Amino acid sequence: MKIASIAAAAATLIAAPLFAQGTTPKTDVPPALAKQAKISLDSARAIAMKRLPKASIQSQELEQEKGRLIYSFDMKTTGKSGIDEVNVNAKTGAIVEVGHETPKDERKEAKSEKKKP
Repeated sequence: MKIASIAAAAATLIAAPLFAQGTTPKTDVPPALAKQAKISLDSARAIAMKRLPKASIQSQELEQEKGRLIYSFDMKTTGKSGIDEVNVNAKTGAIVEVGHETPKDERKEAKSEKKKP
């Protein structure tokens, strides 16, 4: 129980700068998927922020992708074009993928998302 409290406190401290800036990331965590996750959104956010400590989270979501349940974080670093996407396994807390999307990639992704039912 103490470990969970310490982890939650650490996640809050790591995420605090994001919220102190007045930026609230877009969040999409479907309840049905949240029931399957073994780690919390806060813990996954702390893991992503540790990977890219100078970035701010623009959006965060829990989704099924490539047969895995993942938290996906779109992160923006000041002075760098595009966004970095960090995917954290929602069952193990392991980072499963880190990628960079250029502004062109972002537009293409947004267009394909509109086509989804």
